[in-house]
Amino acid sequence: MPFIPHTEREVADMLAAIGVGRLEALFDEIPTALRGASLDGIPHGLGEMEIERIMAARAAQDAPLLNFVGAGAYEHHIPAAVWEIVTRGEFYTAYTPYQAEASQGTLQLIYEYQSMMAGLTGMDVSNASLYDGASALAEAVLMAVRVNRKSKARRVLMPATVPPAYRATAEAIVRHQGIELVPLPWAADSGTTDLAALDAFAGEDVTALVVPQPNFFGALEDVDALARWARANGALVIGLVNPLALALLRPPGEWGDDGADIVCGDGQPLGAPLSAGGPYFGLLCCKQAHVRQMPGRLVGRTTDADGKPGFVLTLQAREQHIRRSKATSNICTNQGLLVTAATIHMALLGPEGLRRVAATCWANTRALMERLAALGLRPRFAGHHFHEVVLDLGRPAEPVWRRLLDDGILAGYRVGRDYAELENCLLLCATERRDRQDIERLAGALERALA
Repeated sequence: MPFIPHTEREVADMLAAIGVGRLEALFDEIPTALRGASLDGIPHGLGEMEIERIMAARAAQDAPLLNFVGAGAYEHHIPAAVWEIVTRGEFYTAYTPYQAEASQGTLQLIYEYQSMMAGLTGMDVSNASLYDGASALAEAVLMAVRVNRKSKARRVLMPATVPPAYRATAEAIVRHQGIELVPLPWAADSGTTDLAALDAFAGEDVTALVVPQPNFFGALEDVDALARWARANGALVIGLVNPLALALLRPPGEWGDDGADIVCGDGQPLGAPLSAGGPYFGLLCCKQAHVRQMPGRLVGRTTDADGKPGFVLTLQAREQHIRRSKATSNICTNQGLLVTAATIHMALLGPEGLRRVAATCWANTRALMERLAALGLRPRFAGHHFHEVVLDLGRPAEPVWRRLLDDGILAGYRVGRDYAELENCLLLCATERRDRQDIERLAGALERALA
């Protein structure tokens, strides 16, 4: 609780000003039977030094673990300058710029973020972020239904290779709006969307197709084939991406013959620490033709009456600005602080820096798989991956995973929790923070656990 510096004399003066003799009189309307008794279970107050010692001991119980988990949240290096700048008062305490004329700095930063994200995805427009990647996917689905007016089915094809948490969130948000999310199976050999499964929907009314890149298994989807199928069947293309991977891979704006229509994902790899699960932020981009159906706020650059450059909010499709029935979304608050971190992170690294980070992630995961191959272990799926691979242990993964946890190692994600047929598998990730010593430690512990 905050320290309230009221002296007894000040309290007495305030009570006298309102004509009350004692503090208890302020609560006399509450029946005695409903009032709380004395808090006997709470010990007497301790001094600052004692509290500091207790909290240090508690913090020491959180021993650091060697982390090989990804599955949507990744342990990347964040330059110290990023959060040193983000936590400056002018960024840290600034919130939504309702009064544009008083928030030029915040507006300019959001404009720079939008420009960077549009360039990274190869799309025309970016909004100023959503809550996280999962809610961004749900918003992309809702947006696709509004955009594709020729489709009456309100049916979106959702590959099973989309992260399970994303699918569950999207389902929870859109299911009561008459929108059907139809699952697509994955091919057993590649871990990517089974293209043959699309034959069942050829010529039917499909509103949109979600294309993850890379997918939950870390595998690279055939985005060109998926995008061309969607275009040929009158469906929009929703790209679900890892923004860091786009430093190496072709951007969604270049998929197929005409690119994706909407792009979403989680911006966590760009300057947001794991922090026990958040907060993160969602990204959402689209083609210029669809901009009026984009949720959230957009910042544009303009000139004032004196011809000086300035920044303004534009196309505000929120229920706070227009009639609720006309709003595109009511859950599109801007995660301003995380967007600030991402903007500074991308500015510090630059295009070449992002490319190097992504390339190192890919190389480290490949080195990890080569080292584990010496133990007789192989990836569950063939084909290309980014920085995650499903490893087949040949036995139930849960006991092995727990054995490595006892050794201080988070040995990947147990994919059997979401895919029963993969109960013998671990989803391993090696970002740029994992070096050869880390890989050797995992390999040695895994060899002992399997023995």
